[in-house]
Parts: sequence; C-alpha cells; structure tokens
Amino acid sequence: MNLEIEKQKDGTTVGDYVYDTIKKNIINLNMPPGNRVSEKEVSDLLNVSRTPVREAFIKLAKEGLLYVLPQRGTYISYIDLDIVEDARFIRESLEKSVLKIATEKFPEELLDVLQENINTQKKLIEQRAFFKFLEMDEEFHKTIFIGCNKARTWSFIEQINAEYKRVRMLTFIADINWKDIIGQHMQILESIKNHDEQMGQEVISNHIKKLIFEQIELKEKYPQYFKAD
Repeated sequence: MNLEIEKQKDGTTVGDYVYDTIKKNIINLNMPPGNRVSEKEVSDLLNVSRTPVREAFIKLAKEGLLYVLPQRGTYISYIDLDIVEDARFIRESLEKSVLKIATEKFPEELLDVLQENINTQKKLIEQRAFFKFLEMDEEFHKTIFIGCNKARTWSFIEQINAEYKRVRMLTFIADINWKDIIGQHMQILESIKNHDEQMGQEVISNHIKKLIFEQIELKEKYPQYFKAD
C-alpha cells in the first residue's frame, strides 16, 4: 500500500490525524475502491497504535467509504454513482443560491482572495498536483460561501462531499475536461465582480452539471472502481 503521508500537525489529535490521512488517500485513490485494507498495515505505516486506526475505520464505514465483510476483512467501498448524484444535486442547488447572493453583494477584499486562489490553481495544474488542485478548487467555492455569510451551509456540503470528490479526482487522473475548470472559475469571479447574476447562474450550473456527463466516460474507463448497477 503506497499512501501519501504527511506529518501530524501541531494541535491535531492522533485520532484526527489517522482519520484525515486515510480519508485523503481514499479520495485521491491511493487506496482504490475494492482493495482490502488492514488495521495492522495502516498502523505500521503511520507508526500509531491500532486503536485510532480502528476508530477511523468505524467512522469511515459510517460515511460509506469503507465496508466490512465478516470473516474476510475491511475494504474500500466502490464508488456509488447514486450517492454522487445526490451530492451533485445538493451542491448545484446550494451553489446557485449562494452565487445569486454573491453577485448582489460580496466583500471587496475576498475578490483578491479568489483571484489568488485561481493563480494557485493554474500552477497546480501545470504540476499535475491533482489532490492539491482539488483542495484549492474546494477552497474557491468555500470562500464564496464565507463571503455570503454561508459558512455553515458549506460545512453541510463537506459532510456529503467525499464520494463526489472521489469522482472529481478520477476526472483529473483520466484527463477529462479538468482544464476547463479554471476557465469556469474565472467566469464565476467575473460574474461576482460585475454583479452579473445571469452569467453566474449559467456558469455555476454548467460547472457542476458537467460531472453528469463525465461519469459515463469514467465508468467506461474504470469499471472496476464503481458499484455494480
């Protein structure tokens, strides 16, 4: 198992560190769907006891990212496109509502934050640093929610986002239209700057709806990653 492992940050509990590390590696597909994962192997890799690993497994199983087969072990869950579609639908509905607010009124100082975020995205794309790009992508949208005083709404999105992010990650790996994302982010920023609600609604809708069409190609390319119909 080849995990991407970062040092434990100051102030982070061992439990949170283990949970975050495993979840990150599931989302970035270092731990591919269908693969078996053992408490001992993970505890050895992270140099921690098996207790926080076991607790992280339980938490991730509740989130649907792991599943247990009695007498056989714990496995990475296959991507469930029904769950992905639910998350996509929720995101589209909420993001369109929040962007409407943003095109009416948005803090001036956060416009620069959004622009700097886009600049960073461009560098990460050139480096093909997909997971970091995905983090900056999410941060871009989160900043818009914060600017509209909807940070708690974004927190709700984060709770249902893991399966959605796995598919997003797969689009980057498969080179499916991910370069268009930056262009759409630039259009979203322009719509906020120009108070152009119509442009904002069209762009955000296209931005999130494209995942519907990408799923078809992804399932053809990586059928082993998806839950059977």
